[in-house]
Amino acid sequence: MKASQFFVSTLKEAPADAEIVSHKLMMRAGLIKRLGAGIYNYMPMGLRVIRKVEAVIREEMNRAGAIELLMPVVQPAELWQETGRFDKMGPELLRVKDRHDRDFIIQPTSEEVVTDIARQELRSYKQLPKNFYHIQTKFRDERRPRFGIMRGREFTMKDAYSFDRDMEAAGRSYDAMFKAYVAIFDRMGLQYRAVAADTGAIGGDRSHEFQVIADTGEDAIVYCPASDYAANIELAEALSLIPERAAAAEPLVKTPTPGKATCADVAELLDLPLQRTVKSLALATDELGEDGKVVKTTVWLLLVRGDHELNEVKASKIEGLKGGFRFATIAEIDAHFGCKPGYLGPIGLKQPVKVVADRTVANMSDFVCGANDADFHYTGANWGRDLPEPDAVADIRNVVEGDPSPDGRGTLAIQRGIEVGHVFYLGTKYSQAMNATYLDEKGKPQFMEMGCYGIGVTRLLGAAIEQNHDERGIIWPDAMAPFRVVVCPIGMDRSEAVRAEAERLYQSLQALGVDVLLDDRGERPGAMFADWELIGVPHRVVISDRGLKDGRLEYQGRRDAQATPVAVAEVDAFLKDKLGV
Repeated sequence: MKASQFFVSTLKEAPADAEIVSHKLMMRAGLIKRLGAGIYNYMPMGLRVIRKVEAVIREEMNRAGAIELLMPVVQPAELWQETGRFDKMGPELLRVKDRHDRDFIIQPTSEEVVTDIARQELRSYKQLPKNFYHIQTKFRDERRPRFGIMRGREFTMKDAYSFDRDMEAAGRSYDAMFKAYVAIFDRMGLQYRAVAADTGAIGGDRSHEFQVIADTGEDAIVYCPASDYAANIELAEALSLIPERAAAAEPLVKTPTPGKATCADVAELLDLPLQRTVKSLALATDELGEDGKVVKTTVWLLLVRGDHELNEVKASKIEGLKGGFRFATIAEIDAHFGCKPGYLGPIGLKQPVKVVADRTVANMSDFVCGANDADFHYTGANWGRDLPEPDAVADIRNVVEGDPSPDGRGTLAIQRGIEVGHVFYLGTKYSQAMNATYLDEKGKPQFMEMGCYGIGVTRLLGAAIEQNHDERGIIWPDAMAPFRVVVCPIGMDRSEAVRAEAERLYQSLQALGVDVLLDDRGERPGAMFADWELIGVPHRVVISDRGLKDGRLEYQGRRDAQATPVAVAEVDAFLKDKLGV
């Protein structure tokens, strides 16, 4: 490709509404143009990157035995009504009507459609396993689209769905997709981690997120540098930081703490470590009658150490809280504790509550907690002596840096990541809802076991840039770059020698199958180099009259601090070695 025949549209400054690095650089490099809130045109340079990403994904999905099809963007609501998601999903699901007043949705995902395909086409155990995938436009009506394509409304995604006879076979499909994802992200040259993830309301015990490491990432990734342990913050197990409970050594004292409603303020007032305090959080669960009205409310008190934070996902796994919970109202708090928030504690309750202590709290002694009386806290509180043992002890907190790793092989560290892929064991959630069955060897119908596997194709562009950039612009990994090599002739229009060598090298690289661009626009060297550094082409060759007279060209990798002179006679071999072709 020659630059004069292509479309290069760079900007010196990013638009004012561009927030993060990837958004700014994609706009400046002319990869995307904003059309509306969270909706972008993918310009020729950006589309080339997308096609590179899609090619890698297709190759590895096909190698893993998945079969490509294409499901529509617009889907009939009837399928989504079968699973209940038409009503359960919030306003992020874009619902539309056709001219006959029939309901449709603009798909954010395709579980319903692919399950409909499976129940019609996969009738016998002899046809299983099967894994269908497609690369398709998705739409989620984000309340606040931001960060360019990282949190857009319209995006491209690869989603795959496996269908198996039983859990064991589904596990093999899951493992095959996990292996394929590792190959995909390895080929793209990204630094990433595959982390154990929460399975949410669907349940099951197999779910992994693939997180590209970036300081601007929205997700917290927990890992052990000394082992393979990795999980997202929602799932990372927090062990007790106290091996066993010590005997009580202090009396229980109701201590004045005027105006001190937080653990940090109380600890400072009492000149005690924050780790000596206990934080109390009041939750409530509602039991509904057949008419949908609340017939019974239970109040819960969850206790974590003062320097820790409640993990609501972990809390939702506690028996009694699995059906959903909310934070207790002021009226409910007053009825059960007799005071306002900030002074709550497990001692001296007005009405019984369910007490759940975090593992660390359960082993604390002589701790500080609210006294259920405004401007007072108890010091010297001890389990068994001053209050009953908790109703339950569970891991209900977020881990923090330096916590022991659950595998016993070191301590935990935390870094930020951007989720770009997710593999998930679904089980029979959708096959049961949509009656997707196959006939087993005995001729009996069985529900198909399913898995789903997604990769955010367009999101990968933003994640790669967040991880790979400098003050000059984007630094694309080779496999994702719009062009691998740019040939930059200086004064091509004035020098026949420069023009001839530029054309020769350009054609030579094309013959090797290298995705090369010849910048024949006649730009000044500074402007030309700035464009390709901004766009992020990994390899650059500069041809000049002066260099040719000295018998050399200049090569510079995008990450290189300075250029490397290469003899003209050796440049082809040099580039073949650099590019691995």
